[in-house]
Amino acid sequence: SAIFYHKKIKKADLTAVLVTFVGIALFFFDQLKPGYIAGNFTAIAAGIFMAWMYMTMGDTRGEERFSATFLGQMITFVASIPFIIITKPVFTSSAVLYILLLGVFQLGIGYTLYTKASEYCPPLACSLLGAVEPLLNPVWVFLFDGEAPGVWALLGGGVVIVTISAWCVYNDRKEKAARRTAFSVSAR
Repeated sequence: SAIFYHKKIKKADLTAVLVTFVGIALFFFDQLKPGYIAGNFTAIAAGIFMAWMYMTMGDTRGEERFSATFLGQMITFVASIPFIIITKPVFTSSAVLYILLLGVFQLGIGYTLYTKASEYCPPLACSLLGAVEPLLNPVWVFLFDGEAPGVWALLGGGVVIVTISAWCVYNDRKEKAARRTAFSVSAR
């Protein structure tokens, strides 16, 4: 946002982003290996596109947000077609059921709620809160499959959740103080 929209960088925002980044890096520390270079670059590209989405959603209005979200999902679908052709996945009835469930509940409802919430939250808030979602994946895997997350994943997840919580509380207090100041000035 600072580069493309010339928005001022606040110290608390930059701190929250950097500490969240460190937490996410810790979260994936066990899985970063040279043999997974293509996957690592794909993850970096996905992160860049997510950042672009958060920035552009912050500057769109009303129905444009839903159109942009739908367009983004269609671009993702079209970009995925070569991977389907290359890997030749086997489509079983249970796989199709899981894809439909994830499509409706994780993506469909999730992006609908995100699109609506982005009217009221700044892009950075959406981005930081969105960082919690991948951290919950090991929780779901643990609950439904019994696979416990590693120490680094737990540490990284804790860092991200504490950082985002502290950032939200800080901004809320700062906003309330600004409103009190504005109210006391207007009351004079």
